[in-house]
Amino acid sequence: MPNYLGRRLRSFGHAFRGGRTLVATQPNARVHAVATLAVTVTVLGFVLRIDRMEWVAVAVAMASVWLAEAMNTAVELLADEVTLEQRERIGQAKDVAAFGVLAAAVAAAAVGLLVFAPRLL
Repeated sequence: MPNYLGRRLRSFGHAFRGGRTLVATQPNARVHAVATLAVTVTVLGFVLRIDRMEWVAVAVAMASVWLAEAMNTAVELLADEVTLEQRERIGQAKDVAAFGVLAAAVAAAAVGLLVFAPRLL
């Protein structure tokens, strides 16, 4: 059992290292970080008194953007490890992953508008 627990704890370390790599190497991830902190939903949420389901929607929206950005970065890193030359299918894979980030960001912005705009207007 202790060996299992140690492996689980190490996996968290790998995940946090991945998060540091993501923020350190990806300008868009830094934009997402600033947006997450700026909107710091906790401040707006508490000040505007959003309800439990709105908190859920905002949290899922933010997590979706981070998930998409992480997967996009993973695709880019793996593709660049395979080859740095221009290859059509690798370019398409990168484009599809980038679209995932865009789709998540647009959806998150929509959630933000739906939750916060009525209280701010």
